[in-house]
Amino acid sequence: MDIDLRDLETKQAYKLMTGSVVPRPIAWVSTMDQSGNHNLAPFSFFTVASRNPPMLLISIGPGVGEREGTVKDTLSNIRQLKQFVINIVPASLGNPMQKSAENVQRETDEFSYAGLTPVQSKKVRPPRVKESPISFELELNHIMELGSDHVVIGHIVHYHIDDDYYLGNDKVNQEKLSPLGRLAGTYSEISDIFTLPRREE
Repeated sequence: MDIDLRDLETKQAYKLMTGSVVPRPIAWVSTMDQSGNHNLAPFSFFTVASRNPPMLLISIGPGVGEREGTVKDTLSNIRQLKQFVINIVPASLGNPMQKSAENVQRETDEFSYAGLTPVQSKKVRPPRVKESPISFELELNHIMELGSDHVVIGHIVHYHIDDDYYLGNDKVNQEKLSPLGRLAGTYSEISDIFTLPRREE
């Protein structure tokens, strides 16, 4: 089957893309508005943008459901403060991460709603998630509008990793981290880790 995605409805093309580009890491983004209200939301359009200087990238789509046609709180908050935190999601935090993804009123604090603990960051105003073993504090570099979405690029200004997840020599314990991956409407736990080439049995 050959398909020109440009001929499809947005939802159809989206389902084919997100069902094929898998697994995707999840950026659990904590932000704050100018009044100090916290927001926490996951995004699976997430990757490293630059190694020098170190930068990360997330893509934020438009509001959905009852909030269709609006700008997501995460994007609005990043525009206001020009700061945000990306927390990494181990599989053990899957349920609270999913809880924080629910559509709630703007004034709702997703940290409290999902039973999580905000911890003061070192270099930026938005808090990090205490329960997350790895967090990146970022300052906004650039927001680029691409079609219906917004690509947000941030400079990493501080990095936090729990001691139990650090192997030394700048290496992360991937097996202990067991990061959660986003598929289409489902998730995967990255636990079967190996090197290539694989040896023949």
